[in-house]
Amino acid sequence: MEPPPHILVVDDDREIRDLLSKFLERQSCRVTAARDAREARRLWPLGRYHLVVLDLMLPGESGLDFARWLRGQSDVPIVMLTAMSEETDRIVGLELGADDYVAKPFNPRELLARIRAVLRRAGGEGSAPQQPPAKAIRFAGWTLEPARRRLLNPDGVEVPLTGGEYELLMVLVDRSNRVLTRDMLMDLLRGRQAGPFDRAIDVAVSRLRRKLEDDGRNPTLIKTVRGGGYVLAATVEKVNDRPPAAANGDHPAGAPVS
Repeated sequence: MEPPPHILVVDDDREIRDLLSKFLERQSCRVTAARDAREARRLWPLGRYHLVVLDLMLPGESGLDFARWLRGQSDVPIVMLTAMSEETDRIVGLELGADDYVAKPFNPRELLARIRAVLRRAGGEGSAPQQPPAKAIRFAGWTLEPARRRLLNPDGVEVPLTGGEYELLMVLVDRSNRVLTRDMLMDLLRGRQAGPFDRAIDVAVSRLRRKLEDDGRNPTLIKTVRGGGYVLAATVEKVNDRPPAAANGDHPAGAPVS
């Protein structure tokens, strides 16, 4: 039996911390709470966290600054808590690698649904056991290994992806040369019930383009279709053999945390 997901809640509002801790624990989660970024930094090395719920409006070091630090440590999924008026901060948070956001005030059940969806995408909770895929997927010189959830560049070097970036790439690869609207991408990635936010898709595509070294101003791989959406303009090949590991061996620095 798998252990319950361990969630780090970072929020300076004691009432919210207590409410979330009790609610998530009733939903079979293990919760550690921190009142600010300083305390969260202290708690970070003491546990193996599956997800972080992070309020952006923290005293002292902001949630965005802590998210930036956290991304330097790990690819642990991040769900942001934001005020309705903080659209710019939401966009910056998504660009930093956050996986989802919930606007305050929020329903705890909505937050729970977002957490479970993000954990499923990251393979951390609630996903049905599956046989690892036997094939690697190659496109435009890149290789995607679904069994290991990793991406190799044309030189065979691993390029770390967050859970959200990996899922977006899989959606595009599975539907290569097909135009996918923002609404379609939202539905495929997390479902309409998660609350569509078109700018989040644009930010996610921009981050993935940078990982794929695809010029955002003149992309040749993930193309923007005016008034339509996005399309992966590449021939996709599924193969049984896997490319050899990169010459420099393991890649502990920046490798995705499973």
